Amino acid sequence: MIIQRPKVVYSDATEKYHMFWHADNSTYGLLLQGFAQADNITGPYSFVDATSPLGNWSQDFGVFTDYKDGRSYALYSNGDRKEARDVYLTSYNDNKTALDSVVHRFDKFDLEAPTIIQTEKSYFALMSHKTGYRPNNVVAFRADKLSGPWSQPFIVAPLNTRTFNSQSGFSLRIKGRKQTTYLYLGDQWDSNSLWESRYIWLPVSINEQKKSLQLEWYDVYDLNVKTGEYREVKGTTYQAPSAKTAGSAFKQEATFSDTGSILTGIYGNDSTVTFSNVQGNGAKDGQWVSFYYQNTDDMGFGDQPGGTPDRIGGAWQLRRIASVVLNGDTQNVESLYQRDTHKGIILSTPLKLKLKKGSNEIRIGGLNNGVDVKGADIEKIVVYPPEG
Repeated sequence: MIIQRPKVVYSDATEKYHMFWHADNSTYGLLLQGFAQADNITGPYSFVDATSPLGNWSQDFGVFTDYKDGRSYALYSNGDRKEARDVYLTSYNDNKTALDSVVHRFDKFDLEAPTIIQTEKSYFALMSHKTGYRPNNVVAFRADKLSGPWSQPFIVAPLNTRTFNSQSGFSLRIKGRKQTTYLYLGDQWDSNSLWESRYIWLPVSINEQKKSLQLEWYDVYDLNVKTGEYREVKGTTYQAPSAKTAGSAFKQEATFSDTGSILTGIYGNDSTVTFSNVQGNGAKDGQWVSFYYQNTDDMGFGDQPGGTPDRIGGAWQLRRIASVVLNGDTQNVESLYQRDTHKGIILSTPLKLKLKKGSNEIRIGGLNNGVDVKGADIEKIVVYPPEG
């Protein structure tokens, strides 16, 4: 049995933790919801059953608990077949052992990975398009109550960033002494390097007057969970024109970059770019260095259903991999995974490096990603102060 997106809720009535998940086989032919329970949140969990919720199919899965009344709900896509393509919002019974009624049905939007952010005035349902494990523009719906009416869907991140290369997975509400902060937890699936499938945790900006929601990108930010406040951490920027190129790497005009220039042609060990005189603090635990880049191996990415590699003219890539060499130490090469962007769209990937105190040299090359040894185009690097 395949287990995807497990979620846990606590039942006061049964005094047990209940785990639910999308339960399926290798051909996605079952479309069930699994159910297990335990006395402690850490388990061990005992399997109870896998069923069709209220007789429906169930694919991508999420759980939401209303903080005002304590009711819990399941959100799930009911499959890819032509007679399906809906997302259900269904309530649990008082024991949280089974679903009892459909509260709302998002009809024929063909979305998945649902999660709900609840504020004092609104409910925002975030969902991802179905594009075959490729990131896309996550959308949100808004309503005054869970039964609707719900708004038209709207995109929650800058266009063509594909929600910063992520899919909606979950959301957190942090109620502090001074403010309430909402976090978007998006997963960055990497089908070629599963160990590099990571989460991004981003603050969410909500405007109740405009009834809008937007994700805020920060390479590094500080969040005080006691007060609920967060702030961006500022770093020192080193732009592309200051770097030295070697081999076939070169500086190219790019109107979308900060300086009108970008570093391209980065390939293997022979065609590299080097940033010199990068100032470090010498912190024992290292410093975050963010690499801003463009990677146009997008293979027609968008919000349309995904194709197969033979249909779209190439093997799956989803990312390039760059080599990062600090101060000429080629025995300790860092791997920088640079997920696809879009033409003219700059994204960033932070990497923690142990910079020595004073001047440092950072050299960027290319590593084998299973297809090629080409690194992404580099716009700039930003060095952040040590944590604490």
